[in-house]
Amino acid sequence: MCLAIPMKVKSIHGAFAAAEAGGLLREINIQMLPGVRIGDYCLVHAGFAIQKIDPERARQTLSLINEIR
Repeated sequence: MCLAIPMKVKSIHGAFAAAEAGGLLREINIQMLPGVRIGDYCLVHAGFAIQKIDPERARQTLSLINEIR
């Protein structure tokens, strides 16, 4: 089973972006999501942004993940 994590895009530099979730900042590849902007939430799997998602859905998912920890 694979798991994608919602992350918020903080900055963009070319085909990569800095994204944050739960205080963790990671560099992700955004080539598969043309039009992604700073402030967008994306599902990130294996370092690649694979889908943009609604901010409220991202918050709900992150809240559930935090409950598991």
